[in-house]
Amino acid sequence: MSAEAHLNDLRLLAGIEDESQDDLLRLIIRLTESRLQALLESTEVPEILGYIVLEVSAARYNRIGSEGLSSHSQDGESLNFVDSDFDRFAADIETWKIGQKTTAKWQVKFL
Repeated sequence: MSAEAHLNDLRLLAGIEDESQDDLLRLIIRLTESRLQALLESTEVPEILGYIVLEVSAARYNRIGSEGLSSHSQDGESLNFVDSDFDRFAADIETWKIGQKTTAKWQVKFL
């Protein structure tokens, strides 16, 4: 998925109807992609895992102003934040990495 497609989808998820926050959203998407690349040990995010970029970016956008908090309570409402936005995708990430190792094992390279 392209960066602009992620931007448009993130705007839709966040309920943003104009382009006033596009710079912030692009930064969040770029940082999320970089972190996912590190977790995948890859230079690119495969299209099949593009949904992770979008979902983590939405979570990060919704948490702006609450960075560093692990929990918050006010007027009977309690919010708990996860340590890593990528934790719920750990199985998907690991499955992709295992698939890459299996695929790479059987590749033929000509020098």
